[in-house]
Amino acid sequence: MPLIKQGCFAEDHFASIADDAPLPVNGTIVSLARFQKERETLVMRNAALGVRLKSSESPEALGVDVRRLSVVVLEFAAFRDGRPFSWARMLRTRMNYNGEIRAAGPFLYDQLAFMVRTGFDAFDVPEGFTPAQFARALAEMSFVYQPAADGRTTIRELRASS
Repeated sequence: MPLIKQGCFAEDHFASIADDAPLPVNGTIVSLARFQKERETLVMRNAALGVRLKSSESPEALGVDVRRLSVVVLEFAAFRDGRPFSWARMLRTRMNYNGEIRAAGPFLYDQLAFMVRTGFDAFDVPEGFTPAQFARALAEMSFVYQPAADGRTTIRELRASS
């Protein structure tokens, strides 16, 4: 799948590795289960590392190791599963994670703007999806209802201040 970062197609420097596959030298994304099982080995490698979380897996399971990760991939099991939005916001606001938060799985065009607001900054998009479509999705909402990690003023706050 193509990867969009900062509104443009980007080269993916990470390979998602199955739980039973050998580890490449650098740029590895592993499941939470593999990370927990092989934590010492993975951390001692001192190589770029990412963890893929299913929508049912909270980033709190990463604990203080989150700061060692280059990327956290949050997987949408279905477009109607909103837990990855909460996980992204948690990573940014409560866990102070500054690395890449990547969206993977079946998310919708209409969700992209809120994904960015909650902390996502990289997106595995389907074939044929363009950076122009991505930019248009981000520009469609001029006002927001929900508070998010980006700190934008909500409609409620605007109404209360007038």
